[in-house]
This record gives sequence, C-alpha cells and structure tokens, in this order.
Amino acid sequence: MSATPEYSHRDIALWLGEAVVQRGARHLAGIAQLRWHRQQLLAEVQAEAARPYHVDIAFRLNPFGRWQALAECTCPVGHQCEHAAAVLLAALPAAVSREVAAVNPAVLAWLADFQSSQAKPGKTSSAQPSPPAQQLYYLLHPAGQHAPGLSFFKARPAGEAPLRQAGERWSNLDGAFRKPISFIDEDDLAILRLVHAMPAKPRWSVGDYALAGRNDVAVLQQLLATGRLYVEDSPLGFAGPLTAAAPRSAGLDWQRDGLGRLFPQLSCQPSALCLPLGTPHYLDMARGEVGELQPGADWALLRQVLALPPLAEADLPLVVNALREQLPEPLLPAAVSQPELRVEPTPILILDRLPTFGWKEHRDYDFELGRADYDIAIPRFDYAGFVLEPGDADSQQYNNEGKLVLVRRNGPAEARRIKELHKLGLKTVAPSRLVAQADDLAKARGLMGLSHERDWPLFMRQDLDKLRERGWRIEIRPGCRHQVAEPKAWYAAIVEDQQGWAVAMEVEFDGQRHALAPMLADLVQRQPQWLKASHWSQCEDEDRVILHTQAGQRLAVPAARIKPLLKMLAELFDQVSEAPLQISLHDAPRLLDALSGWQAEGLERVRAFARRLQGAAGVSAVAAPRGLQLALRPYQLQGLSWLQYLRDHDLAGILADDMGLGKTAQTLAHILLEKEAGRLQQPALIVLPTSLIHNWQNEARRFAPGLRVLALHGPQRHADFARIAEHDLVITSYALVWRDLAELKQHAYHLLILDEAQAVKNAAARAAEAVRGLNARHRLALTGTPLENHLGELWAQFDFLLPGFLGDEKSFTRLWRQPIEKNANAERQALLARRIKPFILRRKKDEVARELPTKTEIVHEVELQGAQRELYETVRAAMDKKVAQAVAGKGFARSHIDILDALLKLRQVCCDPRLLKTDSAMAVSERAKLEALLGMLPELVAEGRSVLVFSQFTSMLGLIAAELDAIGLPYVKLSGSTRDRVTPVARFQAGEVPIFLISLKAGGVGLNLTRADTVIHVDPWWNPAAEAQATDRAHRIGQDKPVFVYKLIVAGSIESRILQLQQRKASLAAGVLGEDGLDTVKFDASELASLLAPLG
Repeated sequence: MSATPEYSHRDIALWLGEAVVQRGARHLAGIAQLRWHRQQLLAEVQAEAARPYHVDIAFRLNPFGRWQALAECTCPVGHQCEHAAAVLLAALPAAVSREVAAVNPAVLAWLADFQSSQAKPGKTSSAQPSPPAQQLYYLLHPAGQHAPGLSFFKARPAGEAPLRQAGERWSNLDGAFRKPISFIDEDDLAILRLVHAMPAKPRWSVGDYALAGRNDVAVLQQLLATGRLYVEDSPLGFAGPLTAAAPRSAGLDWQRDGLGRLFPQLSCQPSALCLPLGTPHYLDMARGEVGELQPGADWALLRQVLALPPLAEADLPLVVNALREQLPEPLLPAAVSQPELRVEPTPILILDRLPTFGWKEHRDYDFELGRADYDIAIPRFDYAGFVLEPGDADSQQYNNEGKLVLVRRNGPAEARRIKELHKLGLKTVAPSRLVAQADDLAKARGLMGLSHERDWPLFMRQDLDKLRERGWRIEIRPGCRHQVAEPKAWYAAIVEDQQGWAVAMEVEFDGQRHALAPMLADLVQRQPQWLKASHWSQCEDEDRVILHTQAGQRLAVPAARIKPLLKMLAELFDQVSEAPLQISLHDAPRLLDALSGWQAEGLERVRAFARRLQGAAGVSAVAAPRGLQLALRPYQLQGLSWLQYLRDHDLAGILADDMGLGKTAQTLAHILLEKEAGRLQQPALIVLPTSLIHNWQNEARRFAPGLRVLALHGPQRHADFARIAEHDLVITSYALVWRDLAELKQHAYHLLILDEAQAVKNAAARAAEAVRGLNARHRLALTGTPLENHLGELWAQFDFLLPGFLGDEKSFTRLWRQPIEKNANAERQALLARRIKPFILRRKKDEVARELPTKTEIVHEVELQGAQRELYETVRAAMDKKVAQAVAGKGFARSHIDILDALLKLRQVCCDPRLLKTDSAMAVSERAKLEALLGMLPELVAEGRSVLVFSQFTSMLGLIAAELDAIGLPYVKLSGSTRDRVTPVARFQAGEVPIFLISLKAGGVGLNLTRADTVIHVDPWWNPAAEAQATDRAHRIGQDKPVFVYKLIVAGSIESRILQLQQRKASLAAGVLGEDGLDTVKFDASELASLLAPLG
C-alpha cells in the first residue's frame, strides 16, 4: 500500500490558486466524513446548498517527484473548487495529527463586542519594543458600492519608508488566537477578533473578510491607527500606508451604464472612492487618506437609493416622484431627451434550418410526422446597427452610448424588399403549418421558405448572388444544410498524464460535436503544406479553411482557429493522428493560447502551470547577495536574475555563457542569494568533473565565504555522507556520483547543478542515470558547449532538466535529429531553436565583454619531409586498405573502431613518429611539428610571452617536455595523471615559469590562466568547441593582453582535412543555440575518403 501523500499549504495554493484556497477556508466547519483511501482523499462539505457536496481528490506524482492533486466535486464548478480546497486544508498533516478544537464563534463574537465597546480611536501600545523582523499588515480592497474586502500579509518593515508592494499573504486567524505569533501584537489581536466576528463576505468579493457589520467603522479606525493599513485595487494599484483625514462633503452623481440606464453613485470633492460603511467614508488613493463623508442627507436613505437597479427612461418619473419628498432637487436624476433615427434600412437574409416534429401539407411539401429539419430564410432590416423584424411600427432601441433611440421605420422600403424575395420563390410560412418548439418559432418570426427542399441547392447557387447584387446582406447560419457548415463552439478536454497534457478536441456544428483530430489529420494529408511555417505566414487569420468530417460533411473554419494547433503539431509530430494530442507540460503557455476562446475542461490546471512558467512580469532584476565578495558585471547580474526567475517558477534551464564569462560566479551568487533569503533549507549539490573540485572550493572560499562547503572526494568522503545536511554547498564528481548514489539519495537537495553538463551527453552513461535519480527541487546545467557533437547531447541534458520536454530519445531522433542533421531542414532547426530558447541563457564574449583584448588565430602549417613523409604515406595506404576491408565485411556503421584506429595512427604520425611505438617509426629522425614548436618557444619566451601548449596526446607532451629540459626552458605540466593541480597553476600564474604543457582533456576546462598571452594547439581535435574551451583558459574575463592562438597543422594531411570538416559542419550548433563554432565528430563515407586521401 502506498504512503499517504504529504503536502503543504503552499502546494494547495499551487494546485488550486490562492484565491480558491482563501474561499475554501470558510467551509472548514462544514466538513464531514473526512477519510483517506490509499492515495485518495474523500469528504463531504456542507456549503450553501441544501445537501452536502461530495469531494473526491486523487493524488499522483508528477515527473519531478512531487504530488499533484486532482479534485472532483458535485458542486456546479465540478473540479479544483473551493470545497476541494477546504478538504485539503482540513487534511493537512499538521491539522490531522493535532486534534485542536476550532475557536468557538460565539466566544469570538463576545470578544468582538467587548473589544468594540473598549476601543478608542488612535489607541496605540504603550510599550516601545524594538522593531520585529516582520509585522502584520492590512490590505483594503475597495468593492464599489459593496463593503470593502480586507486581507492580511506579513512583511519586513522598511523603516520610515512605505512598503512598495504587498508581502506574503497570511490568514491563519485561528492559529493567532491559540498561541502567540512573533509578528502579531496585542493591538493586532484586538483587530483580528473584531474582523473574525464580522459577517461572511460575498463569494465574489476580493479579500479574506468583508469590512461590514456594526463594528466596521471601529475596525477601520483601529486599522488606521496601526499605520499599517494599505490598499490594493486591480485598476488603481497598491498604495499606503493610509492615514485618517478630515471629513469631506458628498453628493449623488447619476451615471449611465452601457445600456443607457441611469444609476446613482456617491461622489465627493476632491474626487475619491466611497467606502459604504455604517457611516460613509472616502478613500483617496492619490493622497493615501481615509475620512468620513458628509452626504447632506440621511445615510440610511442614501444607501437605499444607491441600491436602486439601473433605471430605464420609463422608470425615471416613478423614481423621481418617490425621491422628491425625501431628497433635495440637486440629488435627483435630470430628465433626458430622446434622439430619433431616420435612415434607409439595409435588407438582411438569414439562412438556417428549423428543427421540427413535422409539418402540415403546404405548397409542394407533403405531410410529415416525426423529427425533421425545415429549411428557412429569415428577413431582417438593419437600421444603422439596429436589426429589426419586418414591420412598420417605430421601435425604441438603445445605441452604443447607452442612450434610448426612437427608430423611425420605412415601411414602403421594407415592403419593396420583401417583394424581391417573393419573386425568387420565397414565401412566408405560417407558424401553424409547422410543428415546432415555441421558442424556436419565436426566434424565427417572419420566416420564409421555398416550394420544396429540392429547390434550395439551386437557390443557393444562383439566387443568393442576385440578392447580394441588389444590396442584400446574406448571413448563412451553421444550421443551414445547403452550405458549408460554420463551427458553433469549440471544446477541449485536457488531462494531465505521465507524458504531459493529453488534449481531446471537438468542434460543434449542426447541433452535434465532431472530433477535430480526424479532420486535422485529413487536412494535412490533403494539404501537407499546413505543417510548414512558410504556409502559416501566407495564410491570413480570416481565411476560411475547409475541413472534412469522416461522414463527408464540410466545415469552414477560420484559419486563426487551427493555425496555433497546427503549429504545435508541426513542432511536436511528423504526422497527425486521431488519438488525443500529447503536449509537453512546459508547452502550457502555447496550449493556453491555442485554446483561447474554447470551452475547455481542465484548462485551469493548464493556466496555473502556464502562470508558473511565464510569471507575472517576466525576469525581474535582483540585487547581488550581500555576502558576495565580488562585484558582478551587468550581464552577470542579468544571469543571476534569470536563475532566480527559474527557481521562482519551478523551472530548470541551462546557463550556457561562453567560456570565461563567469558561470561559476553567477551560480555561487545564486546559491548565496537563496541562503540569504532563507530558501536554502536543504543543500545545493553540484556534480562536476574531478578536475574542477578544487577550483569550485577556491571560488566559493573567495567569493561566497558565507557558504558552508563540503567536497565529497577521496576515500575519506565516506565519513562525510552523514554531514551533508549540515552544509550549504556539496560538491561531488561525475566519477563518484554513481558510486555514491545510495548515500546521496538519502538526502533531498534544494538545487542540483551539473557543471560542464556536456559530461552527461550520453544519457545511458552511469553518471547521467545517477543524477536523474537524485531528489532536487530545482535543477540547473552549466556548460559553455551544450551541443558538441550532435543534437542527442542536447536531448540528454533536457531529459535531466525537464523530463519529457523534448519527448523520448527515439521520437526526438526521428522528429528532430534526422531532419536537421541529415536533411539540413532549416525550418525544423528554427522550430527547435524557438522551443528551447526560454530555457537556455547564452551570451557571447563579443556581446557582453567587449573590453576583452583581441584574440588572433593563426594556422601555422608545417611540411612533412623525408622519412616522416614516407611513413605517413605507408601508414595511410595500409590503413586505407584495412578500413576498406572492414567496411566491405561489416558495413560502414559497424566499422567505427577500425576507422578511428586508422585516423588515430595518421594523427600520431603528424605529431611525432615516436607516438606509433613501432620499430620503423622509432627509426624516423624527422619530426616536423616538434622542430617547428622548438623553433617558436625560445623566441616567444625571449619576448616575455607566457605560453600554453595543448595536445590531445599526453605522450606528445612528454616528448615536448624532454626537449625543453634539453634546451633549459622552464615549464610546468598538467595531465590526467597530475594529482596536485593547484601548484602548477599557481606557479604559472605567478610568472615563475613561462610555459605550461597541458593535455586537452585534463586542462581544457575549469582553469583560469589569464597570465598566458599565447596558446599553441600542437594537434587539432575533431570538435572545435574543445579547442575553444582550452583557448579560453587564457582569453577570459581578467585578461588584459591580446591573445595569439597558433594551430600547428601538417599541410595536406588528415589535420588540414579535419579543419575543413569542422567548417562544413559548424552550422549545426549555431542554428540551434545561436552560437558559431561547434561541430560534430560524425562523418560519412565520402568524408572518410577525404580524411584518408594522400598528402597533397
């Protein structure tokens, strides 16, 4: 049996919305039969209805390992309602475990009366304690002519300055009555008791309570005395603190509503809002003032007048006569003159069908009994916007300004137009001839028909155009059986499942609902261009698209309705099926847009999820944490704000800034800000390459000394597992995370961060599988190269961050990798880039760090000579033959190892023959590349240069080191076998040695070597991103000298062809990520032939 789900008040608010939760709190006293059945919560809620509502709440885990609640209720709302909120509140673990009786309402009422009798305006506490960390604040919500709402929030006092916005909402009055709360003082408790005893607020009103009842003015005075009363109104904003002010005179102002009806409104000078309390008060938002209104008449009488329903012109005399005895003349509504309208009418012909139970014999129609549709035409006349039935009686109508207008009819003109219909065969059908619902007949008053049903197709083809030419406006309703149907309503049912949102769609026409998916499938099969973005731009929203039902009916829909759906289909699927549409959870905003105007079940859950993704105001700027010992650059502050935005909306993402732009610093600032805000209740776990552990420790020590850091490294780490929860930042490596997974899974983490996240590009690798199994509230990836070799690496990272966002690996390969990588489909590439863009923040050096000195790349070609050249040709010919045999025997795809071995040997010959370790190679005395390097280094050192020398081959670094020893040039070296990485870096940065030999794999990431102004790549690597990372050890923030990058390339060899291969394939990452210079290690048979070509 599964454990009972655990959740918090915050979870309930995320599931249902804070407003629903606040309304639900009123029903706590009406809950009965509360019980758990496995992972299902059942209860009855007695609300306003005569019978209790039955609530059924099912719990299940979402892809992030957090509980989701799906509630159904027998109330009119049906699901995710306030009654469900009440049940969830009542079943909170804290509430279930503590059987504490609720405060007796009668006791609270007595306390309220007593407090009211003792209350004195302006009363303040005599004690002057030190300001608390937080205080209770009050929020007033004006509600027009109804009692204003009141809610509460807690916030940190801003000294003498007013608050700029409301803080965290608070509504636990019962808890405050039971035990002291730090931010609530005795004055607050007195107010809360009065408020709690007030009448229940209307369901529609804003706030937790209504400021109403006999104590409303006393409560308002006490609220003003606290100096902590603010006001919030959706159109007017947030203001305060409110202060008491002098009374103002008031009067009645008569306004007109949208229908031209009069209604009274209390007004004052200067202008302010009216608060209809026991004694009327005003609220001046601009000045933050509240005071009494003096209306100049009996307030009880005025409240009755203000409750008047809107008055039509015919109502005015009655009301004015009744009020004249009670109110002075200036307060009465004035008489209103009525304008007249005289225009030539525009004839309208409406084509429709009338559902009947049969008809009597008439014209060519035989007697009919039983359900049948009757084809009708309904004439109407448009008088400048007023559509009227045929007739000659003048008509009273309200115009757009709400004024009553007398429409003068043109009877002769209408009669001439009716005769035009008679000539085409349309005759008036007496209602007595038809057996139909009275309501249907009333809507079609004056209906006309043809001699027989068989006459309608010809009339539609020929006569409609004649009528249009004569000035008739033709309106064909969806029910018309002789025309392409028009949709009446759009329906969707949305269910959240393990794959995301399952969306079933229907469109209603001809009184029936039809599944939309088969019609869309038929459309894209008939017109495949609907899955192409180029077609969407050519098609206007108003264009009519013809859909076909499986029964052969035709439906004309506006393109604006289906374009958003087809766009999602194009991005998510290669074909449209008849099954419900499966959409990722993180596509909630686009799904919400696509279903705008639909009647959709389950849309509230989508809307709530979309709000979390979009946020109310996007990415808001945040300040650097106080304890950060580093001045962040503007773009780094933007990066910090973006990370905070992701955390605030429970999203994940990739910080993909260029190497050297300070991803580590931004991440440390993010973690430190979480700690200072009190959100870092659990540690942040960072997984990174082993070589970066010391770098992260040093950076944290320098820039964020307030963080408690624990590095899980070496054999002693086993003793540290129990201390994980005591630290803010825990560091482990990819090499250890899968080995220590059982111990790491014993803890939950606030943040799970992958540095150099391209390390998990193989989704099946043990480290990649391990990090997916860790429990973390928020996930983040850091990498300067999110895409190195192929799009599958990008999928692997998103599968860790947002599982299911890009589908499973198989469908991603079919829908994205193959069209983009193999077919160079630019449209699919643009769609993918747009899809992932919100979750990747990528800045380039030339955009945000323009103060960096220049970087100059120089390709230094060397020629193979003598025996070394002969050795290259010998090895090339042998490897070409070997690869050809392997491909012939096993096929190209299965010959990968043979191919890589051949290419490796050729690259080794280019670097130094001794790398082959064969007798013939060891006998070769020519070493072109080493000789070129040894010709460069002494001269560079003599010029005062500091040089980084990178190679893929650690044995090549050994050969270089031996030569440097022989000529007496000092150096330090770092490779995968180097245990002490700190000392060589420190010596080089201090200027003790001018040369740093580094293996590309061991030192290509995580090092800050801004002492260097020269970088030499002894041999090229397939992936230029790896070379760029290595180069950026020197060309990064902090560098103040121009950087020269030399690439030693053997002319005409495999190395020069590697460069060409890189350039041809570099556009893949640029198109998806918006960054040039990344590449793929994959190549096809034709490219292999080029790599194995002879020198030249």
